[in-house]
Amino acid sequence: MKIVVITGSPRKRGNSFAMTDAFAAEAERLGNTVQRFDAALMKIGGCHACETCFKTGKACSFDDDFNLIAPAILEADAVVFTMPVYWYSIPAQIKGVIDRLFSFVVGGKPIAGKKCGLIACCEEDDLSVMDGVRMPIERSAALLQWEMAGEVLVPGVLKEGDIDKTDGCKQAAALAHKF
Repeated sequence: MKIVVITGSPRKRGNSFAMTDAFAAEAERLGNTVQRFDAALMKIGGCHACETCFKTGKACSFDDDFNLIAPAILEADAVVFTMPVYWYSIPAQIKGVIDRLFSFVVGGKPIAGKKCGLIACCEEDDLSVMDGVRMPIERSAALLQWEMAGEVLVPGVLKEGDIDKTDGCKQAAALAHKF
């Protein structure tokens, strides 16, 4: 299976990256191909709602790094989003990618039937804090006709390395078995 992983954290040694690494390593060990895009380290703007998607031969007429990710999503069997929760929501660093999934709809590109996964963490101990991440991903997957393969939601982590005090990396590796 071809799996595209899109991260939304700017911290290369952060907690969501650790879970991402655990997921990717296990997915590859199982024989899958994993292509990773670290959205926070790329130049990706928001959607301009111009509805000229794929008219220039690229997913977006406003040429930025989303046009590197779009072909990989088209070819993928699965897409996994990984991120920390920022202010009870999806971090801006990955939100541009998620918003621009709209280009596939406008462009009439067949992307239904993929699997989708979510790996997220937050500082607070209350799992409902992740509703602002979980619900938009679940609804987007439903709109795109993607099957939610699973979610890893780990509360109570903030500082780099806090994830090591949880079973978050183990859960992320286990998620790979659902693809």
